Amino acid sequence: MRAHWGDMLRVAGSLTLGEVRGHDLIRMLSRDGKPTGLGDAFAHYGRIFKTLHLLQFVSDEGYRRMTGAQLNVTEARHRLARKIFFGQRGELRQHYREGMEDQLGALGLALNSVVLFNSLYIDAAVKQLAADGFPVTDELLARLSPLQYDHINFLGRYAFTRPPAPGLRRLRDPHSDNETDDGEDE
Repeated sequence: MRAHWGDMLRVAGSLTLGEVRGHDLIRMLSRDGKPTGLGDAFAHYGRIFKTLHLLQFVSDEGYRRMTGAQLNVTEARHRLARKIFFGQRGELRQHYREGMEDQLGALGLALNSVVLFNSLYIDAAVKQLAADGFPVTDELLARLSPLQYDHINFLGRYAFTRPPAPGLRRLRDPHSDNETDDGEDE
């Protein structure tokens, strides 16, 4: 690392300023599948931070909890994406790059739509609970996630009709028998 430190700083500066493309950098760090001296220096540098991360993970319970929480959110996002991407068993079927990008773009759009829908209705439900006198605490709010999907019908018929009134639908009464106010099943 000492022998390549100056080059490592130049590479970092070039990446930060956007003066080198990732493809060119990868080509510069390896030849014929083997790392160059500079590539090896970056690998060793990365191992320092990996070791520091592991030592902190082992010794710091708060850090473990934070990491676990981040992993839980990421895993919940992936679960939702797999649920949405049930067609073709979640496999990319297109053999050309643009087709794969289209499939992934559509998945991202559907995933973001579910998260937006859930966020709007979670916000409405929290406001309703607070208006009804329920103690809505920061601790409770921290446990809410827009990545839930049990209420979403992924299979079946979809009606894309304009709602009768602008804004959100009325919130469902949790004590009812899963029917909306207008008598339709959800």
